[in-house]
Amino acid sequence: MAGWQVGIDIGGTFTDIVASLGAEFRTAKVPSRAADPVGSITAALAAIGLAPGDIGDLVHGTTRVTNAIVEGRLEPVTLLATEGFEDIVEIGRQSRKDLYRLEVPPKPAPLVPRERRIAVAERMAHDGEVLRPLEALEAAVDAALATGSRSIAIALLHSYANPAHEAMLAERLRGRVPYLSLSHQVNPEAREYERTVATVLNAAVMPLAAEYLAKLRAELPATTRLHVMHSAGGMASPEAAAARPLLMALSGPAAGVAAAAAVARETGEAAVLSFDMGGTTTDVALILDGRAEITADARLADQPLRQPMVAIESIGAGGGSIVQHGPGGVSVGPRSAGAEPGPACYGRGGTEPTVCDANAVLGYLNPRRKLGGTITLDAGRAAAVFAPLAERLGVPVVELALGVLRVADATMARALNKITVERGVDGRGATLLAFGGMGPMHAAGLAATYGMTRVLVPAASSAFSALGCVAAEMRYTQQRTLRLAGENFDAARLATARTALIDELAAPMLAQGIARAALAIEETALVRYRGQSYAVDVPLAGPATGAGLGAAFEERHRALFGFASGEAWEVLGLRIGISAPRASRIATPPPAAAPPVPTATDPCWFAPGAPLPTPRYERATLAPPHRIAGPAIIEDDWSTIVVPPGWVAAPDAAGHILMLREVT
Repeated sequence: MAGWQVGIDIGGTFTDIVASLGAEFRTAKVPSRAADPVGSITAALAAIGLAPGDIGDLVHGTTRVTNAIVEGRLEPVTLLATEGFEDIVEIGRQSRKDLYRLEVPPKPAPLVPRERRIAVAERMAHDGEVLRPLEALEAAVDAALATGSRSIAIALLHSYANPAHEAMLAERLRGRVPYLSLSHQVNPEAREYERTVATVLNAAVMPLAAEYLAKLRAELPATTRLHVMHSAGGMASPEAAAARPLLMALSGPAAGVAAAAAVARETGEAAVLSFDMGGTTTDVALILDGRAEITADARLADQPLRQPMVAIESIGAGGGSIVQHGPGGVSVGPRSAGAEPGPACYGRGGTEPTVCDANAVLGYLNPRRKLGGTITLDAGRAAAVFAPLAERLGVPVVELALGVLRVADATMARALNKITVERGVDGRGATLLAFGGMGPMHAAGLAATYGMTRVLVPAASSAFSALGCVAAEMRYTQQRTLRLAGENFDAARLATARTALIDELAAPMLAQGIARAALAIEETALVRYRGQSYAVDVPLAGPATGAGLGAAFEERHRALFGFASGEAWEVLGLRIGISAPRASRIATPPPAAAPPVPTATDPCWFAPGAPLPTPRYERATLAPPHRIAGPAIIEDDWSTIVVPPGWVAAPDAAGHILMLREVT
């Protein structure tokens, strides 16, 4: 028996699970257990009536690595670096985030203290030529072992061009320390500071990831195939994730973006802004022509990650975000009520007003319904925690709640600007794809704030990241520095590099029995004008010539920045993604064809003055060609879709709901 196909996403507030077997489909949410993530998985399985032995495939997205980096819960690391460059993790870059706030530290504290930075006598040139052979090898190894660290990072100068010296050190250390992180494997690119930091961070989360994956593997039967979501939007084997755990940073949000990209391809939406609003954070990403934007310049906890990953903008504004009043007025987040105690309307002891409480005050949440069958919502408690702040501001509680939603929507609109305007895209013509526990509730308000007229709420929207785990493809992505001048372009060297990187990325898939013919390959050249700091992504298709690549670069530069100068250019590097698409067995039940009938009509506030009678509909009863004009509320067990006045909701046969705004 093939067993159930299961996707699990552990978030900061809830753990989502989606499972399918043939035409049968189950989904649930349970509160996350921060101290026991494996327990969160066990509880999620129990919530849908499955035992570990029932599972055929389990794909898991987690914020465990992300949280460890953000909270500084990192394994002490020893760094082996080229002599004269061992202090690069402390020197860093000269740029500072806050130019005029002198009380803010100009840069984060070094990840490795001075006493655990070991100088290695060696030197490579930028083209891989050995300028100084590796000397005093045993002395460097002994010094590293003497620090007592379980994790050792090796980041030698220009090892991306020639990894021989790193490999020699690793050979001496392998078997003598449990965890080794090599820069030519983690980030084989130029930019010494970023490459060293990525290598150190990878080493610092190795024990956490390895022990967690080992514990999870032990809880599952040997017949269950386990995979882990990684930050480029695909899934990797647990062995690959344990060797390069930095791949797991942002794996949970990346699963949602992967599912959003799949829906964009399915529905033919050319430009989509994915909008994942959960209990603690909101994550947004840009999807063009069914493909999510990829970046290698992400930061986490003010540290450069330098890993190919989905370009996600994350902000601390979710349903559990606490409403505060300070010198700048009312704000939301980044502090969150989390799962325990949660928003006041959950009745679990929350005493501070949250964004979720504002929605309860306005009548959007159904007080007669148990959220997920377990949580009874109490609008009275929500109003009570808003009352002191409303009194202090001299406004009615309802007006304060409306203001909180406007503040939250404006905060999230700024995040949308980061992924559109700053990439040369006018997001107003895109479709907002809303998911997460709170996304559908805020989608119309955010779209109106941003100037958009289309919102798509996908099927299984409340557990969409878990759905992304189930639908994800096996995928590996890597970048490599090349440096090829545009004049006298060396097409043969580019072709050789492409072949070598493809073979390297395909190896773990071939080892799992996937046929090479089944692999899909995406190739991108990173091209810049000579002297520029950053490169532009130029897709590669087939053999590349200097003239063809130069013309493609100019066209891409003109699209992004409005001009192309015709100056000398160069290929800085190469990025390749290899995937093994798999057929998901997810099948949503066909919706009922009868016209929908409201389950109730309640007063809801959409503007100051007076509430409007607002009918509530069960989402499972909606089907084309029926349309619902706002104001209306559409509900399922875990999420609420708010259809304000001036909007129309139209369900489709796949279970998605398209909302359209009437523009006057």
